[in-house]
Amino acid sequence: MAQQKVLIPRSLMALFCTVLQVCFGTVYAWSFFQTLLVRQLGWSFTETAWAFSLTILSLGTSAAWAGALLPRVGPRRLAVTGSVMFSVGYMLASLALKWDMLALFYVGYGVIGGAGIGLGYVTPVATVAKWFPDKKGLATGIVVMGFGVGAFLLSKGLAPLLVSHLAGDLTDVFFGLGVIFACVLIPCSLLLSNPPAAAEAVAEQTPADESDSAAPYLRSSEFALMWIVFFCNIAAGISVISFQSELLQEVWGLADPTVEPATLAEYGATLIAVSSLCNGVGRLFWGLLSDRLGRVKVFRILLASQMVVFGVLMTERNPYVFSVLVCYILLCFGGGFATMPSFVLDVFGPQKMSTIYGTILTAWAAAGICGPLYVGYLKDQYPDRAFIYCFLIGILMLGLGYVFSYLLSDDRIRLRRPTLEDTLRQYGILPVGQSN
Repeated sequence: MAQQKVLIPRSLMALFCTVLQVCFGTVYAWSFFQTLLVRQLGWSFTETAWAFSLTILSLGTSAAWAGALLPRVGPRRLAVTGSVMFSVGYMLASLALKWDMLALFYVGYGVIGGAGIGLGYVTPVATVAKWFPDKKGLATGIVVMGFGVGAFLLSKGLAPLLVSHLAGDLTDVFFGLGVIFACVLIPCSLLLSNPPAAAEAVAEQTPADESDSAAPYLRSSEFALMWIVFFCNIAAGISVISFQSELLQEVWGLADPTVEPATLAEYGATLIAVSSLCNGVGRLFWGLLSDRLGRVKVFRILLASQMVVFGVLMTERNPYVFSVLVCYILLCFGGGFATMPSFVLDVFGPQKMSTIYGTILTAWAAAGICGPLYVGYLKDQYPDRAFIYCFLIGILMLGLGYVFSYLLSDDRIRLRRPTLEDTLRQYGILPVGQSN
């Protein structure tokens, strides 16, 4: 089916893509609901952690599939499908809370909602890059930053407002969120499209040194090493994200036992909001820094500095210092997501970028299972020492990633020797897709 011409200014297209990412990024405000679900429904921390883990697992696996599917079906179909699934996931979660059905909550919020995020996550990034071939780094950085700040929107805006107006009834809160997201996401998704043919041709005039299949690259040692390093950075960060509100409330309660639970919850929501802004800013800051220092060097800085921060957090009892350190972890967490797309582009080239980057996001899925679950288990089994063990495990994972980072290189990978046609395309003598 022929691509319909779109007359929407590219600045508006960037806005639509950013709005999509902001809404999908609200998933990082999960810890806002964590304590409420445990208190109101009597579910354990491990049981509720499974919901967040399934969300990230579904997100990562569906993003890998979406990356390969996007060139064939276009951005609009994927974005609309992801938006509908994300909204329906909240509505099913509402029914699960009404009927006290944990399994339905897993299916709705975790599997369906998470898969919707995955379909929508890859689409805005790839689309805005095509609309801004002259400012690709800046445009994608802004859009990806939107995903990072989404938790601010939910934790300090939508969620407290709905909780207040609906008398704390989580059933109505989740249903209301589903309706709101549907009203925002679906119209924006319907307006997504690839740029006109002329702009797209400029965006895709890149060296064609890729094979027809991405499989050889996915089996390469470079891909495996990048996956491991990415996983280690995400797993450490997401373990903190999944329980940051609860962890701060525990630290603050130790510092001042007289603080009321409602006040502690408000402190936790504030940390989610501020750390989400750091998550967003980190995506822009570290992405720009990687252009200057190189991708591998930035990953080494991210991993090494977090090892120090996790070590300090093991014994830190000042809630203000604790909050600042958590915010730095989120800054580095976002930095990994900002650096990896450019890293994939540098190493594997542009033609298979969406497929390879989509596949490398399975590290996100694996980390989503690993991180929140071990924190939830420790909270249930060792409530007095859980956060110490959490940070210790985080140090071990970050150290593993740091060691593997020394096997990585920023150099372009070639699985075959370049041909004359490759050289002619590289210097613009032979157009892409034309044989000599």
